[in-house]
Amino acid sequence: MKDKQFWSVAGIIFVLFMIYWFAGHPYFVSERSVMFWSILIVGGVLIYSTRMAKRGEKIFLRTIPGLKAVEEAVGRSTEMGKPVLYVPGIMDMDQVETVAGVVVLGHVAKMTARYETSLNVPVSRAIVMKAARESCRESYLMEGRPDLFHDDMVHYLTDDQFAYAAGVNGIMLREEPAACLYMGKFYAESLLLAETGNSIGAIQIAGTASPSQIPFFVTACDYTLIGEEFFAASAYLSQEPELIGGVKGQDYLKILAISVMILGTFLNFFHDLGWTSWDFLAYLTVQ
Repeated sequence: MKDKQFWSVAGIIFVLFMIYWFAGHPYFVSERSVMFWSILIVGGVLIYSTRMAKRGEKIFLRTIPGLKAVEEAVGRSTEMGKPVLYVPGIMDMDQVETVAGVVVLGHVAKMTARYETSLNVPVSRAIVMKAARESCRESYLMEGRPDLFHDDMVHYLTDDQFAYAAGVNGIMLREEPAACLYMGKFYAESLLLAETGNSIGAIQIAGTASPSQIPFFVTACDYTLIGEEFFAASAYLSQEPELIGGVKGQDYLKILAISVMILGTFLNFFHDLGWTSWDFLAYLTVQ
């Protein structure tokens, strides 16, 4: 939708809403007004930032070393004639970290297809195997190298946590990949995997939102994507305007949320002192 059409539709919706509001806004639940305005603000900010990115306006995103190192890791594997090992975690597709890991896998597969580098993806869930396999197939097709893709590139090991870790460690010791990427949901097996990868001299890049496992990855890996950096990886790697705009919009919303919290703290303090009768916290509370 072009800018002129977008603003025309937005204007019509605004006029209709104002007519509804001044007509007494029937069926509007006043107790949910905070939720209503919050949804409008969040939606408006995300739409604005996404359209700004689509127009080609320059959007600053801070550099994340771990993401810049992904292509370096694949290039290192290519130069050494060794495979890239990609571990998408041990959980199923109902975990957002697993979904993010499969998305990043698609971008890594594009690089391995471009450089004609071997890719090995052991998984611990059948559904993850299917999703990862299709992601790799599409990536190789988009790079014009469907002949390099084969189904065994993504293979199932076991559902058991430590049996899976033992299987992946065995792959590392036998094949000695030049790059090991751990992107997904991890638990106690994280340090087992990272230490084995470190022992074979592989460049290691990890990404997870599991707070208890981040210290292990930071200690044993060369680069670690922490929390939101991992979820924003797809936008950084693809450079698609919609994704970049979404990341920037979330940054704006974080600033807004922090500002509201600071303002609310002062207003609540003034209310407790009796300087104002407006109870800001009671207004924000959703009934």
